[in-house]
Amino acid sequence: MNDRNLYLSSFFGGGMAGLSVDMILFPLDTIKTRLQSESGFYKAGGFTGVYRGIGPQFIGSIPQAALFFCTYELFKANAKPLISSRYHSFVYMGGAAVAEVTSCLIRVPVEVVKQRRQTGFKTQSSLKIALDAYNNDGLFKGLYRGFCSTIIREIPFSFIQFPMWEYLKVLYLRSLKNRKELHSYEVALCGSIAGGTAAAFTTPLDVVKTRIMLADRNQMNNLKVSTMFFTVYNENGLRGLFAGFVPRVMWITLGGCIFFGVYDFSKRLCSDVLESNVF
Repeated sequence: MNDRNLYLSSFFGGGMAGLSVDMILFPLDTIKTRLQSESGFYKAGGFTGVYRGIGPQFIGSIPQAALFFCTYELFKANAKPLISSRYHSFVYMGGAAVAEVTSCLIRVPVEVVKQRRQTGFKTQSSLKIALDAYNNDGLFKGLYRGFCSTIIREIPFSFIQFPMWEYLKVLYLRSLKNRKELHSYEVALCGSIAGGTAAAFTTPLDVVKTRIMLADRNQMNNLKVSTMFFTVYNENGLRGLFAGFVPRVMWITLGGCIFFGVYDFSKRLCSDVLESNVF
């Protein structure tokens, strides 16, 4: 596959994957966010209005996931031929890290607005929340609040998820006879295991990221990752740091299945169309 086709198929596959998983599993994301909220689960909304905030997520899902996979696949395609197969796991880790930083340019503002809608801004539109965040606190402290904590969460997550996903695919394929590639549902299974494992280990970082994004202006001095980490720990111990553990692991286990399955299927479909010279 040439670079153009790889870019376009990764873009299309990533966009479809991001949209599918975010729309299908949005209620689990809302419940996880409310469990991690400082105000507490029921004050943040409980089980009501679980689709609040789905608007900004719908808008941001396609571009952030498409950008992620374009970056990841192109990095992998260009780096793997230069490095011994024994060290390809480092290629996957590097590619995922670069892709996460790139996609967070879109993801973080979407997360800020979405999570505020999820946890209490019932009467305000997403646009008003975004404008207020920008006008009151500026670009970085407003719309990009939590950018660093998101990166600190996403890079370890990707360091676990993507090498594990790639390794499980290789391992699965070796166990099959007379097969040169996996079906999309098999890729999805590998993604589900990898995603759930990564989610379990990185829950404390997700809690810190959520608390920073939801903090009000009076808490500006506590927005460092280390400060918020110890604040949460001092308030509720390990239980606080692992708040939302079950819905997060469920969400990303199911999400990994949908995400990687849809990605693989959509990418192959797009690639077949492009290689048939229809366009």
